[in-house]
Amino acid sequence: MKLSCTKENLHQGLGITSHLMTKNVNLPILQNVLMKAEGGSIRFTSTNLEIAVHCSVRGKVEEVGETTIPSKLFFDYVSLLPNETVHITKNNEVVNIECGNYKTKINGLSASEFPLVPKVEGETTYQIPIEDFKKALSQVLFSVATNESRPELTGVLMRFYQFEGEGRLKIASTDSYRLSEKVIPVTSQVGEEKQIVVPSRTLAEVSRILSVFKDEVELPSTISLQLSQNQAVFVYGPVELISRVIDENYPDYEQIIPKQFQTKAVLDREDFMKAVKAASLFSKNGLFDVTLQFDPVSGLVEAQATDAIRGQNSSSCQAEFVGQKNSVTVNYRYLLDGLQAINTERVNFEMIDASNPCLLTPEGKTEAYRYVLMPIKA
Repeated sequence: MKLSCTKENLHQGLGITSHLMTKNVNLPILQNVLMKAEGGSIRFTSTNLEIAVHCSVRGKVEEVGETTIPSKLFFDYVSLLPNETVHITKNNEVVNIECGNYKTKINGLSASEFPLVPKVEGETTYQIPIEDFKKALSQVLFSVATNESRPELTGVLMRFYQFEGEGRLKIASTDSYRLSEKVIPVTSQVGEEKQIVVPSRTLAEVSRILSVFKDEVELPSTISLQLSQNQAVFVYGPVELISRVIDENYPDYEQIIPKQFQTKAVLDREDFMKAVKAASLFSKNGLFDVTLQFDPVSGLVEAQATDAIRGQNSSSCQAEFVGQKNSVTVNYRYLLDGLQAINTERVNFEMIDASNPCLLTPEGKTEAYRYVLMPIKA
């Protein structure tokens, strides 16, 4: 194998694939990245046996070949190289790397030991606008369950459907204490309704990969999602990510979202967050409780918390009200997560009473994003 490549291309290919490596005592090769040179490109592949990532970059290939190299070591070393052409040759399983005044040899492992990543033929393909998708991931990934006792809740529901003749994608996650749901357009045709549950780690990796490309203008405006029976393939520019899907039924969460409310407050998001943060300094350790008092007469929402050791706090902000006086106690961290995920200046906070879920939505865009928060019951 003999090739040359710009430092920038090499760094990008490794930056996308090296992050996936995993420590596996039985399979040390999983800490390596597979590098394959053929045609006019260099293809990097990494896998943790649940997710696999391919990335191709341009390069000059004088002799075709393949090998595997410790991915973190290779990436860290390339990061230090000057912005010049990098020359790479392989002698047995030793990889020689030269760039400017830098020369090194890295011991690799045979490509034949690397796990085979099968090619997935997608039965259905969707095109999703990239900016909408990135934003949606940032609004739902934080509320995925981390406890493996219910595997379906460690994933994210992706449901494709038709709405008024146009394709839509509903993305939702819940950990049983709160729920996030975002609706975005799909630019390709959506036939019959279809839904899958994708592991949250897969979507976090997709989000990370997309952030690597933030400054490039030649890339497509959509990401392609191909679905087969038990796998999902995300394709974006030179990158392909293959992941298993979670073969469990996602709970029908619609039934827990309240449809009618006793109290609705429209608040300035920043003011509300500051009041909650001030009260949170006096919430009980481990409970993270803040009580919200809604008073239509005074036009104020008051955030209160009391700690036997530190003291107490009451902070209020202005609101526009519909409905009656009310109060509810919530986990302030979950409340702030929801408020940070909403990007409008004002938010709607709707509730029935102290024992039913609360609903947060952006003002004027209530169908686009919904955040449901379970109360802390006394």
